[in-house]
Amino acid sequence: MTDLRQKIIQTSLLLFEKDGFHGVTVNQIVEKVGTSKGGFYHHFKSKDELLFVIHDTFISYVLEKAIIANETYDSPTMKLQAIIKDFVKVFDLYKPHISVFYQETIYLKPQYEQLVKKKREKFKLLILDSIREGKASGEFRQDMSVDITGMAILGMVNWTYKWYKQNGAKSIEEIGDIFVDLILRSVLSEEMLRKDSVRT
Repeated sequence: MTDLRQKIIQTSLLLFEKDGFHGVTVNQIVEKVGTSKGGFYHHFKSKDELLFVIHDTFISYVLEKAIIANETYDSPTMKLQAIIKDFVKVFDLYKPHISVFYQETIYLKPQYEQLVKKKREKFKLLILDSIREGKASGEFRQDMSVDITGMAILGMVNWTYKWYKQNGAKSIEEIGDIFVDLILRSVLSEEMLRKDSVRT
């Protein structure tokens, strides 16, 4: 990513957070960045594409990390733990992106909205698959619903954007550990919980 492209994205994030997507013009963006319209359109076809890139950046990050976890670990427990920790981390790495996402997502053009939805769906399926694998292997409880458990994890972690502060009492790593502890204690089988208790 070029310095100018990155500067356009970072400047747009600040402007969109403050004035909203429709409250900001390309002219305002380039003036704030200190470039020309030609510089803007060299990197983005339109302001709509810029909004998509902002959305796509953090969604691509969590999806890529989840794919790596899926390919790295055989244990469903380790897999789910890695996915959750990277999922939580995104709220620190891309906090402005996520704020704009929740604030301005209704303005995404349909073709961009579909691309975002596909990645979100792939990420959700990786979480659901890890839960299914955990049940099949006996690492996770047999009496829980895969779909409801997966949606509960997504809902719990997604809500982080509402309350997380980068200068808060807990670091993002500590928060990730708390989420992992809460979720694993809920999904692990009694046998796995006993083993974990013996290790600790």
